Amino acid sequence: MKGSNTPLRNAPPERTRFKLQGRSVALDRRVHAARGDLADLSLAGTLFSAHYARAVPLTCVAAGTPILASASPTAEAVSELLRGERFHALDVTTDWAWGFCGHDGYVGYIRRDALDVEEQATHRVTAAVAPLFSGPDIKSTIADYWPQGALFTAEAQGDFFACAEGFVHKRHAEPVTQEEPDWVAVAERHLGQPYVWGGRGHRGIDCSGLVQVALGRIGMAVPRDTDLQCEGIGTPIDNDARLQRGDLIFFPGHVGIMIDGKTLLHANAFWMAVVKEPLADVVARLATDHPSPIIARRRIGA
Repeated sequence: MKGSNTPLRNAPPERTRFKLQGRSVALDRRVHAARGDLADLSLAGTLFSAHYARAVPLTCVAAGTPILASASPTAEAVSELLRGERFHALDVTTDWAWGFCGHDGYVGYIRRDALDVEEQATHRVTAAVAPLFSGPDIKSTIADYWPQGALFTAEAQGDFFACAEGFVHKRHAEPVTQEEPDWVAVAERHLGQPYVWGGRGHRGIDCSGLVQVALGRIGMAVPRDTDLQCEGIGTPIDNDARLQRGDLIFFPGHVGIMIDGKTLLHANAFWMAVVKEPLADVVARLATDHPSPIIARRRIGA
């Protein structure tokens, strides 16, 4: 399945010349695919570019892979794609693809060998990590481990879901059509996972990634970065209002999830892990560098 059947392996993206009418506007390059030589065709009426390309949807076939700031294995990881998530490619070379993520529009570079033809997923991993067995037997060889949130196409076979790469136990996954009743519980399944800048659950996760993937499980599309989340999701909570489960607390460059009126769940660089701790402890720790550590409190569904 991987690689050779992908139509973009040796073909450049379709490009369209466009004459801009009016003034080109400045856009947030994190979520608008535009660089010096190329831009997404959807921006043709808004932003001047030498060339435009029509995005081609592909699927991540690696368990997880970083979205990078530039086409280099040492570049900063700005986000991450999980198995089965979409990437819309605008420019493809032998080693890299440049474009944007399907779930949030985040722009960056991804390894070319992590992508394949578009796939319609039927199931999602629900366990913190799911072994991918080589056969429909828990004693069979484990071919890989897929993270919570990974998407795949499969059919039921006894106690397993059989997919192209192997077998996932039914205890570790569910159909994508099944609704999650408690998004905070989804976030809690990441407890103990290492903190990794740009991570969304494959071997690590960061603060805004935790919020994004958890809310995504209830069908809520959430921006990738903390500042965008602070501006775009939920409604403000009065400073004197009692906090409740699911409230979001924003700090300078950081966000956490209240699991009750006093306890914060967050992926953070202090503990280098996803932890629960009293909100008061977090505020006290940050107060040494920030006179007012909490910059916003927002409620989901209010």
